[in-house]
Amino acid sequence: MLITIVRTVILYFFLIFVMRLMGKRQIGQLQPGELVITILISEIAAIPMQDNEIPMLNSIVSVLILVGLEIIVSLIAMKSIHVRSLLQGNSLVVIRDGKLDQKQMKRIRYTVDDLLESLRQKNIFDIGDVQYAIAETDGSLSVLLKPEKRGVTIEDMELESSSEGLQCVLISDGRVIHSEFEYCGMTDEKFSRLCKEKSIDPKKIMLLTIDAKGNMNIIRKKTK
Repeated sequence: MLITIVRTVILYFFLIFVMRLMGKRQIGQLQPGELVITILISEIAAIPMQDNEIPMLNSIVSVLILVGLEIIVSLIAMKSIHVRSLLQGNSLVVIRDGKLDQKQMKRIRYTVDDLLESLRQKNIFDIGDVQYAIAETDGSLSVLLKPEKRGVTIEDMELESSSEGLQCVLISDGRVIHSEFEYCGMTDEKFSRLCKEKSIDPKKIMLLTIDAKGNMNIIRKKTK
């Protein structure tokens, strides 16, 4: 039993490392080739967990070969449009100016029910409101509404705007995140001054964020 637990733990952390090596895109939205690799890796990794007689090194080598193959193919696909098209396919427009492109839908075996469901998930209940809908290679649907159906933007109202930038996390669960300082123009000196002015004890802060304009959000830890 102990051997099985140890082998499982080792394979668990090894597979996490492998998936990180493959990249975040593969984890988030799988292309056909990436899905195949993921399925094969899961099958290969499961074998030594179930049978202690099988050397774990065999599975590790097999997984590394698959990951290496995926990385090589991905690099080739980055350089070649034809290879990328062959492995991943192409995005197809399934709605043009509120009208279904039945030829393209038939080509990718995309039913009307599939399309309506995808639109409803985007809070769109009338195909006539859609200017373009594109079936992406990862199976998702990208939608551009007609101009009159889009929300009013600051640009439409001809108002001045300024970006506040991303919120930088300065303190997370009582820990000071120094790696975020450079993204919001923070320094150790400024941070110390900020803590003094706001009477902030980092150990008592659950979350402290700040944007480029200096707007802060402070959440203190609850005391028992």
